[in-house]
Amino acid sequence: MLEASNNNELPPIPGKRYFTIGEVSELCGVKPHVLRYWEQEFSQLKPVKRRGNRRYYQRHDVVLIREIRGLLYEQGFTIGGARQQLGTTGDVKAATVTSSDQKDLVRELLKELEDLRTLLN
Repeated sequence: MLEASNNNELPPIPGKRYFTIGEVSELCGVKPHVLRYWEQEFSQLKPVKRRGNRRYYQRHDVVLIREIRGLLYEQGFTIGGARQQLGTTGDVKAATVTSSDQKDLVRELLKELEDLRTLLN
């Protein structure tokens, strides 16, 4: 497990559309039970739930979790303080992240569609 102060040393986020809770745990250096707890504490964090209540996180969720981790573990915020910080600055950052990631998502989607077309032909 990564040290709390090593947010810069987290692995890069792969170009996938959805991530399981185990994958997000490794990508963010946070245990799965902590991720489930943060879902209750931060209203912005809402992974998609599919059959059997399995969680699937998207790229913007992983970026948000890394931001929450940085606020709590590196900057020393409390849960309430981090929630307040995300409420004032998180919306702007989330909008920036999703708009910059839109091109990546479109590329991923196009690649998936091309792969499907190749598979069908």
